Amino acid sequence: MINDRVRDLLVEQVGHELSAHQAYFGISLYFEGQSLKKWARLFHGQSVEEAQHASKIIAFLLDNEVTFDLPAVGVATTQYGSARAAVETALASEMRVTGQFDALAAAAQAAGDHRSLQFLQWFIEEQVEEERTMRELLDLIDSGINLFAAEQVLEAQE
Repeated sequence: MINDRVRDLLVEQVGHELSAHQAYFGISLYFEGQSLKKWARLFHGQSVEEAQHASKIIAFLLDNEVTFDLPAVGVATTQYGSARAAVETALASEMRVTGQFDALAAAAQAAGDHRSLQFLQWFIEEQVEEERTMRELLDLIDSGINLFAAEQVLEAQE
């Protein structure tokens, strides 16, 4: 049985994941507007991945017979001052999500909710990759490479 506090945090996390989905889609549109198609595709992929994360949590809740309403999702911007600002926003979002999953795991552990704690391990590992990816993109931008030339680097990483 899922602990009530953990259940509430998981439902809340669905909203966070859907908000991240929307934020990444906005970043994708920013890059699309800059004619940086591969950057746009990368962030579109991140957007889809965040929606999949929400779906994974939803499936876990449904499998455990938890009824809930989907949390509201707010507005996401498509306007950034620079590519660096867009990627910094993504990194800040990933770091925030890492904190949310850490808090979820701590709540599950404190409640003795081993089922949820086990489920959350995948997300905790995933966050390491997500943060690393955004830091690598910042390093690429900070290298001084032209963003259009950097698209070749992005393509090689696919």
